[in-house]
Amino acid sequence: AATGIEKKEVEKKTGWNIVWGPVYAKDIPEFVRCEEKSPKMREVTFSFLNRLEMAVAWAFPASIIVGLVMALFWREKAVYSVILVWMLSLVMNGVFPVQRSILKRKILFLEVGRGGFQVITWGAFMVILSVYTMVTGMKSDLVGWSIISAVVILVLGFDLMGNTPVYKSGLHEDRLVTPVLDTSTCRGAGFCEDVCPRHCFTVDRKTHTALLETDTCVRCGACIVQCPFDAVHFESSKGDVIPPEIIRKYKLNLMGSRLVKTGN
Repeated sequence: AATGIEKKEVEKKTGWNIVWGPVYAKDIPEFVRCEEKSPKMREVTFSFLNRLEMAVAWAFPASIIVGLVMALFWREKAVYSVILVWMLSLVMNGVFPVQRSILKRKILFLEVGRGGFQVITWGAFMVILSVYTMVTGMKSDLVGWSIISAVVILVLGFDLMGNTPVYKSGLHEDRLVTPVLDTSTCRGAGFCEDVCPRHCFTVDRKTHTALLETDTCVRCGACIVQCPFDAVHFESSKGDVIPPEIIRKYKLNLMGSRLVKTGN
């Protein structure tokens, strides 16, 4: 909620005291007892169970659509098509840790995080299918399955990075910006550390200074919205600055354009 709710505005208009709790609701009881957040409570993760949930969320509707279409045009392969959807969805989400290690590499001029991984998955599937056909001697419509698998992979892998809570969507231009900390205006209040879901900030409250590590940043903008001193802003690779007032006033739409104006 920290990316869209301004603490000072809510407190000013309601008199409520805003407390930023842990990332996961399951940690709220411990947070209430201890009245402080451990590093584990601050950081969002993408565990195997989370990836399994995402795989099911994509495979369930996709398998219904694919199954119905195949039942109309290639009935004898409808069941196999549904199995293919579930298999590919589980594989593509399950191997995310491997994908994460090569996200910035390029495959055939495509970033792994923006289409390259889908090409790898499709190529691996076709190799396995070809080898299986040769070894077993079974007849298989390689052309038909290549088209079906390509469509399924494109749908399931439409935005793999955006399906995770640890990366910015590959469709969003904001993935290319970098958060910048202005040490001259920073007062070490600690709001950035309190709301960052990737634990990018370390604040020394004795010296009133903060340190920013951008490698794990998800570009959510929570630190920018909540900093009372406007000490954090986004900056593009060309040096263009997106100031805090723009981040607070204009939210991202589904395609990543900062066109959605907030209310008063």
